[in-house]
Amino acid sequence: MADLVSISGLSKFYGGVRALSDVNLTLNRGEVVALVGDNGAGKSTLVKLLAGTERADGGDIRIEGQLVTMESSRSAVARGIHTVYQDLSLCDNLDAVRNLFLGQEEISGIWSGRRLRRAEMEAETQRILASLAVKLRSLNTPVGRLSGGQRQGIAICRALVTNPKMVLLDEPTAALGVSQRAEVLALVRRLKDQNCGVLVISHDLRDVQEVADRVVVLRLGEKVAEFNSGEYSSQDLVAAITGAHETPAGGFA
Repeated sequence: MADLVSISGLSKFYGGVRALSDVNLTLNRGEVVALVGDNGAGKSTLVKLLAGTERADGGDIRIEGQLVTMESSRSAVARGIHTVYQDLSLCDNLDAVRNLFLGQEEISGIWSGRRLRRAEMEAETQRILASLAVKLRSLNTPVGRLSGGQRQGIAICRALVTNPKMVLLDEPTAALGVSQRAEVLALVRRLKDQNCGVLVISHDLRDVQEVADRVVVLRLGEKVAEFNSGEYSSQDLVAAITGAHETPAGGFA
């Protein structure tokens, strides 16, 4: 069976600056892969290439074995890849229903006056929220009045409206408290349980060790290490991220 997403020799340059160089990576359904590295390692650039907001200068991206070109974020979504950025891109003055369906509202036919089908959208919102165990007191509450964990939950649930094959999460637990962080990590696990592929960018190595099936380390635009769950320590991750203890083969002691 073909990998869900297969990246081969991916490279990206900004003028004379090398952001990514010859990166190879596979991502699969029902798997959480964490992407880690120091600032400037190339993590955000890789996500932008997968999300269609930037174009690669070299290499291939294949989805289920088919070679694709990510022309835009819309094309990425059409191919089953949805990105939840760190700023969440929620409209604080709108409620959960309007945020989930923003830009893809369900509208009645022309003979009914092209009105929003609020009841249908509410039912679908309740179903999606329940599938990830996201709890809200009311669907009518503006999201600006919700907790950080609830807001992150709504942003992730919005991705599920399009039935994605893979969700990319950019620093999903940043600036959250302990309980809210636990809520978000539980959401990540539920995405995996729904056979969705998940790629998580995180600086928090505790989160990485808690939820990731694999950890991929980037440094200075190159992939320098890959670890399977249970086969590495925090020290191994730090050594890979900082470049300590490199071996000639590119692995780490």
